[in-house]
Amino acid sequence: MTQPTLTTNDAKGITLREFNNRIKRLLNDSSVQNCWIIADLSDVAIRGGHCYLELVEKNAAGATVAKVRGIIWSGRVQYLRSKFLAVTGQDLKSGLKVMVEASVNYHEQYGLSVIISDIDPSYTIGDMERLRREILARLQKEGVIDMNRGLPMPSVPQRIAVVSAAGAAGYGDFINQLHHNSYGLQFYTCLFPAIMQGTNTSPSIIAALERIAANCHLFDCVVIIRGGGSTSDLNSFDDYNLAANVAQFPLPVIVGIGHDRDVTVLDYVAAIHVKTPTAAAEWLISKGVEALNLIDTLTTRIADTVRQYLAAAAQQLSYFSGNIPTIVASRLEYNRIKLSHMVEMIPTATGGRIATANERLKALCAIIKQAKELAITREKLKLKAIYEKVEILSPQNTLRRGYSITTVNGRAVSDVATLHPGDNITTTLANGSIISTITQTNDSQENGK
Repeated sequence: MTQPTLTTNDAKGITLREFNNRIKRLLNDSSVQNCWIIADLSDVAIRGGHCYLELVEKNAAGATVAKVRGIIWSGRVQYLRSKFLAVTGQDLKSGLKVMVEASVNYHEQYGLSVIISDIDPSYTIGDMERLRREILARLQKEGVIDMNRGLPMPSVPQRIAVVSAAGAAGYGDFINQLHHNSYGLQFYTCLFPAIMQGTNTSPSIIAALERIAANCHLFDCVVIIRGGGSTSDLNSFDDYNLAANVAQFPLPVIVGIGHDRDVTVLDYVAAIHVKTPTAAAEWLISKGVEALNLIDTLTTRIADTVRQYLAAAAQQLSYFSGNIPTIVASRLEYNRIKLSHMVEMIPTATGGRIATANERLKALCAIIKQAKELAITREKLKLKAIYEKVEILSPQNTLRRGYSITTVNGRAVSDVATLHPGDNITTTLANGSIISTITQTNDSQENGK
């Protein structure tokens, strides 16, 4: 095929592919092959049998000054991991400082990376992990490491001060999860914006915490959230000043930073630590659900207790009502027999004895009448006391205390599943009733799914 003739403009430039090939030829120099490199490991992940990671270098201030992608091909991964584990007792993971043998690799499409062929296990603990331990040891020595964890958390924290970047995806996930929960729980959030990445992270978050502390009476707790990123991007959270502020903060602090593999100093000092912003929202929702379940349980217990008390009172009233006539009849029959016996003795008595007997008879009649009236009065008092107990527990009195009875087609409603949109329901109150039409039902069990 005939090659096109270069124009004047063409002669001034080369293709991107040729440019990349020139870079690749330059990097074949032996000075960048099989070099021993000291760096921190970050974002270690095994995919497809290969180990992908980042090699990171930081300055004295903790800022990242160099970073390069690294790869351990599958043929060397198991050997190097076993070698490292046998000496250090741990697997390759983010945050470790290592010395690795690596060669530069440049691909026209995927750019620059280093291929790791060996590792020296003597470099096992990276500066990030060592710094983290030093911070925790200092907080422990100062006696503040457990202060925030020791604060009482409200049973249902609803007033939430949020420290996050305003436009961050993690903050959006948290707000969406919290305010659109399926239980209808209400939360009140206030964002205190802060920088969540880079060297200004710590002072920015501390400033946000100071603003919250000035108004801490308005909130139940603080949530510090940030979505996932590379492990090296989270180094700003391993800061003594930030950790000390969180540990001594007057409100319980919930921390949700990064993904499952990420752990920072804040996770050790905060009252609650979760893995992600969404998990922080789910934790808050779970506290509200626990309270709802407790209310449901107490409501059921109260209703059962009232029903049992009413049933016992009705049974007792029925017993007394059935026995009062029997008692009165028995006492009257006894006195009638006694009177009859005395009347039979009258003919045999002499005049004096008749007169005496008559007097005694009158006295006995009076006693009988008095005894009968006393017995009836006593039983009436008992019956009245029982009636007053039943009256206190009557449905009408229950209605006057603010409760109501809902019926449909003359039958009481005890399950929302029996109602359908369009049904007419009658709500009975203490002083009348209300007739309504159902437009929507809300089943708490469906909401819980």
